[in-house]
Amino acid sequence: MGDLTEHFSRSEFACKCKCGADNISEELVSKLEMVRLMYGNPMTITSGMRCEKANKAANSSETSSHLIGEAADIGCTNSKARDKLVGFLRTQFSRMGIHRQFVHVDVSDDKKVSPCLWVY
Repeated sequence: MGDLTEHFSRSEFACKCKCGADNISEELVSKLEMVRLMYGNPMTITSGMRCEKANKAANSSETSSHLIGEAADIGCTNSKARDKLVGFLRTQFSRMGIHRQFVHVDVSDDKKVSPCLWVY
């Protein structure tokens, strides 16, 4: 199905502004694939790699891991599904942000607090 893993394609992680930025972390995608297999349901990537312009438009931090392809937002608007998804994400990710519309995960460097769980 996907060109990165069985379930994920590079195009899903490409910058949404269509600038061509798509240098997504192999570690990130590999961990997301492991979660996808455990979760047993499709996972929609709502944001992956971002160029500076797209990151600014998203009102995101200048140090966002999206800028270096080490973060993804997974669409999730249902509380029951979110609870299940977060449980599986915690097996692979130590940094996670919870929003009503998505769950953010990243594999950032040592400069960011980890483990860490925040809300938007």
